Amino acid sequence: MSESRLRTLRDHIRWAVSRFHAENLFFGHGTDNAWDEARQLVLGALHLPYEIADGYLDCRLEDDESARLRELLLRRIEERVPVAYLLGEAWFCGMPFIVDERVLVPRSPIGELIQQRFAPWLPHEPARVLDLCTGSGCIGIACAHTFPDAEVVLGDLSFDALEVANLNIERHGLEDRVYTVQGDGFDGLPGQRFDLIVSNPPYVDAEDFADMPAEFLHEPELGLACGDDGLDLVRRMLAEAADHLTEKGLLIVEVGNSQVHVESLYPEVDFLWLDFEHGGHGVFMLSARQCREHQELFRSRVKA
Repeated sequence: MSESRLRTLRDHIRWAVSRFHAENLFFGHGTDNAWDEARQLVLGALHLPYEIADGYLDCRLEDDESARLRELLLRRIEERVPVAYLLGEAWFCGMPFIVDERVLVPRSPIGELIQQRFAPWLPHEPARVLDLCTGSGCIGIACAHTFPDAEVVLGDLSFDALEVANLNIERHGLEDRVYTVQGDGFDGLPGQRFDLIVSNPPYVDAEDFADMPAEFLHEPELGLACGDDGLDLVRRMLAEAADHLTEKGLLIVEVGNSQVHVESLYPEVDFLWLDFEHGGHGVFMLSARQCREHQELFRSRVKA
């Protein structure tokens, strides 16, 4: 990567796209192609907006800016570090979040549901929301932004993840009604009930985890893998959800490719699998009534 030949923003983006293709990078942490990935990294590293006017791409860089970009681009290529970790920031639901290797990179399709205010399934604004397995806090904080009168709890097993979530609570000025709770599943929430429980738990099965591209190895394994079929935690969540939902509450859980395991394990349950306009799959919804009706079934299929 020659300092003498790469002078403008456009030069650096073009070079990055070529190298990204040549090195067969995987794009799965916010973009799905080399151009968007390169643009995100180059502009983000220079604190420029992604939607910058095209004419600015011909601006020349200072030597220190070029050196910084060269370092980040080479780390993306040689170490396969996701862009969000290189920048220390990711966007979700139009909001910026602090991220590092203590938490997953935000990318859940649940963001689309939040932006739609969970319509038409949530007829009234929830008074209390739980984001279980919160990681960076992005889902719960986005819910707090969407429902300005709601109290929101961010729950996670990882103390490291909750440190990041607390930074994001502060970043968005939500300390008055968003707070974190440490615990394994619902363990840190005895007796608490919520109008809406949303969760993007670890759900990657053993086969998929073994085949994951190198980029995912930078993310905490605790946030990805969860047993042979990926459902060790989801089993427990389903068994206990009825005890933590209000009478007309909703449970929404992302299980991704492990949808096939959910359907195989619970053929008696009429899960509503949600559709997404902007991509994504494997997100189900259950009402509190369904959670109560099937609670004994759910309890019977929790691994001993």
